[in-house]
Amino acid sequence: MNGSGDKPASWLERVSAGLREFYIAPYRRTFARAQRDEEDLFMMLVFAESLGVPNPATYYTLELMPAMYERFHAWHRRMGMDRSPLDHIGCC
Repeated sequence: MNGSGDKPASWLERVSAGLREFYIAPYRRTFARAQRDEEDLFMMLVFAESLGVPNPATYYTLELMPAMYERFHAWHRRMGMDRSPLDHIGCC
């Protein structure tokens, strides 16, 4: 009876995965865009002072800058800037 006990569980899991895919698929692009917008906002918060905008969370975001350089390069290329708007960051 081991084999029959596993079958319904795997069948239910497959149906559940199929339904999840069916309902999520139309919104996948929307979720990806929302996540990218959220990451862009976070990046602007991290680099706010470098861009001349006062950053109220400087104490917390300053240590994140080295980890964000690669993502900043991808961001400014996506925004259409050939070179980094921050002269002191040599990512380009």
